[in-house]
Amino acid sequence: MSDNIILCGVGGQGTVLASKLLAAAAMDKGLPVKTAETIGMAQRGGSVFSHVRIGEGVAGPLIGRGRADLILAFEPAEAVRQLGFLREGGTVVVSNRAIVPVSATVGGPAYDVAAIMDHLHATVPNLVVVDARQAEQDLGSAKCLNVVLLGAAVRGGALQLTPEDIERAIKRLVPPKFLDLNLRALRYA
Repeated sequence: MSDNIILCGVGGQGTVLASKLLAAAAMDKGLPVKTAETIGMAQRGGSVFSHVRIGEGVAGPLIGRGRADLILAFEPAEAVRQLGFLREGGTVVVSNRAIVPVSATVGGPAYDVAAIMDHLHATVPNLVVVDARQAEQDLGSAKCLNVVLLGAAVRGGALQLTPEDIERAIKRLVPPKFLDLNLRALRYA
C-alpha cells in the first residue's frame, strides 16, 4: 500500500512543515518516503506545493497527474490548481479560507471563493472542507491550520497513518512553545 499526497497552499501557511510531519511520521513507522517541494515565491505569498509519497515501491518523489490519493489544500484556489493530480476516488481536504492574490486587489481577475468552493463540491466526491475561521477562533491561532488539516485527513482515513503517528512527529519537530497548540490542532474536529 502506498499514499501519494500533494500538499498545497501559499507561502506562510505551513505547507513545508506539514509535509515534514507526514514524512517523519511515516519514517518512524519504518515506511519508505520520498518528498519534493516547490516553494517558488513562497515568501511573497506565492504558491507552495509538496509531493509526499509513502510506501513500498515508490521509485521517485514526484506524483504523476491523476495519481494523488490525497490533496491537502490550505487555500481553495490552490486546491483547484492541483486537481489534475487527484486520482479517481481520491480525497481533497481543503481550508475554506481564501488568501486573495495581490493581482486581484490591483485590478486583476476577481477572486471568487464561493465559485471556487462550488467547483470543488461539484467535481470532488470525497471532499472534506475545514472551516478555517472557526478553527482559528476555537484554537486561538491561525498558525496551526496545517495541523488541523492533517488531523482531518488522518481521522478521515485518507492516509495509512494514525493521529498517534502524527503526534509523535509533532513532538519531535515542533518547537516547545508551539507544541500544545499543534497537539490541540491535531485533535481538532
